Amino acid sequence: MVAVFDANDRFHAHFRAMITDGAQPLSLYTTWPCVVEASHLLGDVARLQMLKWVGLGGVQVFPFDTADLAEMTLWMQRYTEQPRTRMDFADATLYWLGNETGVTSIMTLDVRDFSRYRLPDGRAFEIL
Repeated sequence: MVAVFDANDRFHAHFRAMITDGAQPLSLYTTWPCVVEASHLLGDVARLQMLKWVGLGGVQVFPFDTADLAEMTLWMQRYTEQPRTRMDFADATLYWLGNETGVTSIMTLDVRDFSRYRLPDGRAFEIL
């Protein structure tokens, strides 16, 4: 979401076009931790634009139960390789979302991590 709303991001035009130029609008899904993370990384104006977009249904935000945290922490441990890389909480919630919904297409700049993640059934994420 950062690249979509930060006009100074070098990938802004690419991701903005993905959500605005299609003949058929994309169905977008995320989680609250990803909204919070993007909100933290964006400047004041872009942050408010993103939050308004979320509020207007630009993306469907999937909640998870506290019981899901146990499984998420296991994935975070599995995919953390110190000191090189780690699965953060936002990534773990997107992994959870892919596992829960079957949607494995993902808009991310985190290619290194999402290209190595495999869902429990062995499926890989398709990075857009």
